[in-house]
Amino acid sequence: MTTPDAQNPRERYRAQVRTEIKGHAWEQIATAGASALSLNAIAKRMGMSGPALYRYFASRDDLITELVREAYRSLADTLATASAAGADPAGLAHALRDWALTDPQRYLLIYGTPVPGYHAPADITGISERIMTLLLDAWAGQTPYSVATPFDAHLADHREWAGAHPGPPLVLHRALTFWTRLHGVLSLELAGHFTGMGFDPALLFAAEVDDLLAPGS
Repeated sequence: MTTPDAQNPRERYRAQVRTEIKGHAWEQIATAGASALSLNAIAKRMGMSGPALYRYFASRDDLITELVREAYRSLADTLATASAAGADPAGLAHALRDWALTDPQRYLLIYGTPVPGYHAPADITGISERIMTLLLDAWAGQTPYSVATPFDAHLADHREWAGAHPGPPLVLHRALTFWTRLHGVLSLELAGHFTGMGFDPALLFAAEVDDLLAPGS
């Protein structure tokens, strides 16, 4: 990878313009959502022509893909840092929430409503796979469910999943349950569905984490 110091002036300028474009894109997403993202509107904001901006991002989908990649990598790096510091599943859960609250639009872009007509490229799966691997590693020493369910048998038979994530289906099931329930609470919070309900969403999230980690849950 070319380092900033090794870039020539043209490359540095291109990188700066791409960064500015992404900054305006995030502002648009925060205001109107990813589905309303417009390269022409960004070009106008920057005092550029549409064709000039398309030299930096060939299409709206190319720009969205870059934002999605950055969001996933940012979350993966955040969880990796927490994991390296010895975080258990609860620690990773709270690291996820802190990351999401720091920039809700970043979270909602990758875990919220899909952008109509947009299909992420295959390499995005690899980045999200890193996130799940960190979670599964944290669950490696946890006690699995005491009672197997039909879904556990399904995981055992799902060769693609089992090959990527070796381990007892009971542990995989519990890790998946943990991940999906956390996203359920967090997505509702970030979408504002708890507003006016008179309780602290942080306490609800913490209670959900505790419940998921309780022995025999």
